[in-house]
Amino acid sequence: MQGFFNDLAIMAPAVMFNIYFAAASIPLGFVFAVFLALGKASSNPLINRLSRGYIYAFRGSPLFIQLFMFYSLALSLNISVWRPLGISGFVLHPLFVGPLVLVLNTAAYTAEIFYGALRAVPRGAVEAARAYGMSRSQQFRRVVWPNLIRLAWPAYTNEVIFLFHCTALIYFALPVIGPQADLMITAKTLFERDYNAFLHFSVAALYFLAVSLVVFFLFGLVYQRLMRHLPPQPGLRYVPKWFR
Repeated sequence: MQGFFNDLAIMAPAVMFNIYFAAASIPLGFVFAVFLALGKASSNPLINRLSRGYIYAFRGSPLFIQLFMFYSLALSLNISVWRPLGISGFVLHPLFVGPLVLVLNTAAYTAEIFYGALRAVPRGAVEAARAYGMSRSQQFRRVVWPNLIRLAWPAYTNEVIFLFHCTALIYFALPVIGPQADLMITAKTLFERDYNAFLHFSVAALYFLAVSLVVFFLFGLVYQRLMRHLPPQPGLRYVPKWFR
């Protein structure tokens, strides 16, 4: 048990890198995905095809390869000479490249979820809003968006969990700088010392399970808030029937 508790203590700082990658990617990916979904539903052929092409490109290629491609592209274009805020090497830093690629990747998957929810919005509700004289922006804000987000939220929760799990790939594709090490790199380093794969990777998996549980809980609260206008779903109840 001592080794188990030692691993828990060693990996506690490492999980913060995984949480950082996910937390930095989710808000921007969410906003980008909304525009992509609207672009895919647009009647403008240029916007429609650009949105569909982007979604297809990122959904059709592995995240691992996307990380390699963006890092190699930044190296070949010598973008490292760009020094925002006077910080050298910022552009090629995993703490910047990692969230950037995750934003581009999750936006494509989330856009497909939002696009499906957009098509499932009840047409009758939109027609009723139009009959009340609402403008197109009012229809979107008061009718389309609330229905869209309610329909998409369960699937979007799964996408966020998947995104968090994908953070384990970043330091396998990008260089580890200094003492930075996420859960998987820390578990790999510990494994190389004593070859106890079961202990070290099990502790890493426990951290992933714990953070996923927190995400499910928080997103569940948001979903309850989104569905607060509906009566609560009745729970399962078994009543024995003694007489026919």
